[in-house]
Amino acid sequence: MGRSILIVEDDDLMRSFITTVLTDEGYTVDEAQNGKTGLSKLHGLAFDLVIADLRMPDISGLDLMSQGKKARPETKWIIITAYGSIRNAVDAIKAGASDYLTKPFQSPDELRIVVRRVLREIDNELAISLLSEEIGKNFPPIDMIFLGEKMQEIYRMVSDVAPTPANVLITGQSGTGKELIARVIHQLSARKEKPFIAVNCAALVHTLIESELFGHEKGAFTGAVASRKGRFESADNGTIFLDEVGELPQSVQVKLLRVLQEKTFERVGGNRTLSVDIRIITATNKDLKEEISSGRFREDLFYRLNVFPIALPALGERREVILPLAEYFFKKYSASLGKKIAGFTGTARSQLLMYGWPGNIRELQNVIERAVILSNDVIDTLHLNLEAPDENLLSREGLLKMNEKEMITKVLHENGGNRKRTAQLLGISLRTLQYRIKEYGIG
Repeated sequence: MGRSILIVEDDDLMRSFITTVLTDEGYTVDEAQNGKTGLSKLHGLAFDLVIADLRMPDISGLDLMSQGKKARPETKWIIITAYGSIRNAVDAIKAGASDYLTKPFQSPDELRIVVRRVLREIDNELAISLLSEEIGKNFPPIDMIFLGEKMQEIYRMVSDVAPTPANVLITGQSGTGKELIARVIHQLSARKEKPFIAVNCAALVHTLIESELFGHEKGAFTGAVASRKGRFESADNGTIFLDEVGELPQSVQVKLLRVLQEKTFERVGGNRTLSVDIRIITATNKDLKEEISSGRFREDLFYRLNVFPIALPALGERREVILPLAEYFFKKYSASLGKKIAGFTGTARSQLLMYGWPGNIRELQNVIERAVILSNDVIDTLHLNLEAPDENLLSREGLLKMNEKEMITKVLHENGGNRKRTAQLLGISLRTLQYRIKEYGIG
């Protein structure tokens, strides 16, 4: 398997057990009987994964992880806690651990499964990094798309379903990144080297949808001067993404259902049965159950598509990512337009946080691009040109009703001055937080 793992555990019996199980799995395993030895090994060698006990006499597992991440930020961590210490496990995850184990283990399989899942993150991150380069011109970086607690849960769902053949139905408002999630699923699947075909069903002319999806034979209709492949044939062995699937007419829904059930179809005007091996991912911003009730969408098709549902949160539900996304778009458009702009004023940042964002990430992107075009020194509220904020939209403990200085001061106070924790809660980098503290003169 080629993966290297460091076990840091002061209990000789437990350390030996973990080493034996993982060595039998084919991993290269090294051991450390205490935190100091483990830290020394981390400074000298690169490991894919460290498994460390939370409670050790010299250095705790969390302190070891904190110091170890400075030396090897790319290394994954699993923290071992005593049975029932869920609070400690949660603290470990918040501090940056990929997962945790409680001892005594229920079985060797529990250890194997958690280790496999965490090491799979390494492959996933590489695949996502390549995808980021491929689509970076049109989308924010994928690690930013998955920023925040709610999207981290989406990322876990995506990682779980991607290697399977299951059909996925992605729901969410326009502008939440449904196509991007579909692309990530494809990139993390065994089909990643095969085609990814995206189809916006709402953008297709209704009379030509069937031909677009399934192709047509010569003479099938006026203007069909030659036979033509459809999108399903083009996606063979890969993935087809049907965005706004709720817009498909009933006649096409019937044909799509057959593809889902039998993997076969005929071109328009043809009688030759074609077979395809494809994964189908669909998306909609409609309530399909309501569409079923009104007779506009087939119930049997819905259940075929909805094998693994993923519901994307609106940007208004992820307010901790608004400022980081705004900063990203600001830097992107400042560079592309060749402008040297200092950044956002405090009132502009507050307005970004207070606004409802009905258009989600796409609207935020457009607003920042326009603001960069309009500004020559700093981006203020007049450049944003946003409507009045929605006072009913509150984030954690109602922080959105405060301006940025008050927000930072409050969260710092509530976290005992812990700047790292404060930065995480606010959804900004520690460096940005330290800059703001200095800028506002916050004690």
